[in-house]
Amino acid sequence: MAAIIPDNPSSSQHAARPRRDADFVELTTSTVEAQIDAADPDDPVARQFRLDPRESLDVPGFNADPVGDLAANAVPGVLHKYRGRALLVLTGACAVHCRYCFRRHFPYGDQRLDEDALERALDYLAADPEMTEVILSGGDPLVLAPRRLAAVIERLAALPQLRRLRIHSRIPTVSPERIDESLCQRLASFPGQVVLVAHVNHPRELGPQSAAAFGRLREAGVTLLNQAVLLEGVNNDTDVLAELSEALFAQGVLPYYLHQLDPVAGAAHFAVDAAVGRERIEALRARLPGYLVPRFVVEQAGEPSKTPIA
Repeated sequence: MAAIIPDNPSSSQHAARPRRDADFVELTTSTVEAQIDAADPDDPVARQFRLDPRESLDVPGFNADPVGDLAANAVPGVLHKYRGRALLVLTGACAVHCRYCFRRHFPYGDQRLDEDALERALDYLAADPEMTEVILSGGDPLVLAPRRLAAVIERLAALPQLRRLRIHSRIPTVSPERIDESLCQRLASFPGQVVLVAHVNHPRELGPQSAAAFGRLREAGVTLLNQAVLLEGVNNDTDVLAELSEALFAQGVLPYYLHQLDPVAGAAHFAVDAAVGRERIEALRARLPGYLVPRFVVEQAGEPSKTPIA
């Protein structure tokens, strides 16, 4: 892969050298391909999923474990960073590969949840009386075989201290047909509250299919939130962010977080300065009602929560 010097100010100011591990293959779905304008070389949807030669650059400050996942790896399959909640890494697979993914270098092979590992993970969660929320993540938990996913949810439902089940997924917008009646019935039967956090960065990712998928989830009683990442060349624009918030809310999804990019190796060309992000949020506050303005946050390794960028 040829090395190309990044044109983003946040990365071009550093001396960069080719990286050897930029083998993160492209993966999209037919739904995503339909969202892409093939005639636009700067298409904001394509930019999120198409391989970029700048991924091969080794940029200072961008590393393989940008949010401290490895230090939080309590037992295989469990990341426990914050009090009262933990993340269950159900799979390393996704329906799409986001080029800026903060877990693109995560050692999923060490976290595989076979039956024995799943038992240990569930025992760990059950042993914490403050464990009120479990987050299903990965990878994307909704790419799991329905029977496997149902078995995990059933086991979690038996934890008496658990109040909420949270699922992080791109499936409603990249493979919305997977949000079917069977899945929704399973989520509706969970004894606690169910929250699905979608991941939509640009309004073009939303359409009739995602509206139908989100509608089925709402009918099942699922609370819908969205977290976006501020990305150069995708949504670093006040008009785009305002349109995104409006489009999400029109489909019953509350804009929740706008993340500062996690500095993962291979994604420096997506970086936007935090000061610019603050300007975007202030502009949104002047334009939108408060409930449509996401919280601008950054995840910092070792901190007890996401950190607001005020």
